[in-house]
Amino acid sequence: MDEARARQVLDTAGLRAAGSSGGAELIALGENAVFAVDDVVVKVGRSHELFERAEREVAVGAWLAAAGVPAVRPAEGGARLVEGHPVTLWHRLPAAVRPAEPADLAPLLRQVHALPAPDFALPPRELLAGVERWLRLAGDAIDPADAAYLRSRRDGFAVAAAALTPHLPPGPVHGDALPRNVHVGPDGPVLVDLETFSADLREHDLVVLALSRDRYGLPSAAYDAFTRAYGWDVREWEGCGVLRGARETASCAWVAQHAPTNPKAREEFSRRVASLREERAEVRWYPF
Repeated sequence: MDEARARQVLDTAGLRAAGSSGGAELIALGENAVFAVDDVVVKVGRSHELFERAEREVAVGAWLAAAGVPAVRPAEGGARLVEGHPVTLWHRLPAAVRPAEPADLAPLLRQVHALPAPDFALPPRELLAGVERWLRLAGDAIDPADAAYLRSRRDGFAVAAAALTPHLPPGPVHGDALPRNVHVGPDGPVLVDLETFSADLREHDLVVLALSRDRYGLPSAAYDAFTRAYGWDVREWEGCGVLRGARETASCAWVAQHAPTNPKAREEFSRRVASLREERAEVRWYPF
């Protein structure tokens, strides 16, 4: 789904014309197209397959509000399917006062990790569940041998992850715990992008920053501030390498879906898959 298609969905939903400047402002384009429209944020999902997840994200937002966890709040209307695309509305947050840091994320995760399960079902953190869909979307834009390699790697890490013994009590997790999913407004940090909330190993939320340190150039000092604020370093856990490998596999396949239309994505996919094949953990990965 490109921006033009997402804007067509907004038109059909009767939302684009409500923009204060005569149209919606595109904020992000990835798994969802995210637009600011007056005092709400509208998320348009890539396909109907994501509708159940969109419904759950709205439920998670309401649950966190009731629990007092600082997080983005859903606007009225719930999730709806518009021309085959999930559409959800969210209250627009005040402008950020500064970029989020890893240390801002840690206290939010501590709050989430202290919560009991909600009164609705959260799925397991199926980190590798999207791999097949992303590779299918990539099509002929990637080498079939690379796709086969990632499928094999996915299967191996899925088995290994299922056999892990956790250090922390399992329960609700954010699922994509990165500073980019924290918004620091005038009242402090809040969680955003709730679509990957799950019930699983709490270690999933902590491996994300460990991988950011190793692959994406997160400074060691920032990582250390995160672990101090949280109170534990997941790298001390013997299962860390398994969850890291699963996340690397998923992150590589996620880039593949953008390869058909984005040359930079094709280049980054090649970098990532080569580093996995060659077992070069020091190779830096980049956004595109």
